[in-house]
Amino acid sequence: MPVYAELLPDQLEILWSEGSAAIIPWGALEWHGSHLPLGLDGIVAQWFSEKLAERTNGVLLPGFWLPMTTLPHPTSIQVRTETLRMVLDDLLSGLYVSGARTICLVSGHYAQGHQLELAEAAMQTMEDYSGLRILTAAPLELLGDENLLDHAAHYETAQLQSIRPDLVHLEFLAPQSGGVHATGILGKTPQMSSAEEGAALLSAGLDTWEEWIRSADFDSLNRHYKGVFDQNEHYVNTYYRGSWEDAIKSWWTDKGAEIL
Repeated sequence: MPVYAELLPDQLEILWSEGSAAIIPWGALEWHGSHLPLGLDGIVAQWFSEKLAERTNGVLLPGFWLPMTTLPHPTSIQVRTETLRMVLDDLLSGLYVSGARTICLVSGHYAQGHQLELAEAAMQTMEDYSGLRILTAAPLELLGDENLLDHAAHYETAQLQSIRPDLVHLEFLAPQSGGVHATGILGKTPQMSSAEEGAALLSAGLDTWEEWIRSADFDSLNRHYKGVFDQNEHYVNTYYRGSWEDAIKSWWTDKGAEIL
């Protein structure tokens, strides 16, 4: 597996000339309840990116732990929207200048504002640089089932059970009756998740990303990003008032008022 930081310039040039994709893991330090680690998003993204690079001879970049709009909780860490965009814009354009023409940004964190800013950055960079393909998505996003993109719930737990079972502590799970503000769970209960299910989902996710690297064109990318905006339209219309940081706070307040 080629690792960007370990390559000589001539080696990198050959990989780019052969069509290798740049593969970027994108993580977060975010509260995932009492049963999952704060770094779940980055741990999953790193593992997935490494496997994808192995499968495709992609060039693996160092992981970036720069999320915006993490859940409002004292243990969650985030960067401002403008910080994320400056880093993203410079990173994507820098990869193009270095010779990359296919970029895969694997984001383990997929909060609404974060997801939309990744999509915007990808679309803008592809418009600025002819012949560049960029896919930003979560590991399981291309499977087409929104339920798989849960938080601290069944599917995130299953993925980590497959990758790092030592970091999953269902015995510490807060009572579901405490509501989402107590449990962090957005989705199905994690008690019935399993490492076997997580492994199967991750394998299917890798299949979809590998197929995309081989065959995706600009029309399919545009359809993907249109789907991202369509999926988040209600969130934007309901909560966005000029700041993603304020939007997630309002959304989280409403989530706490829901009866589980």
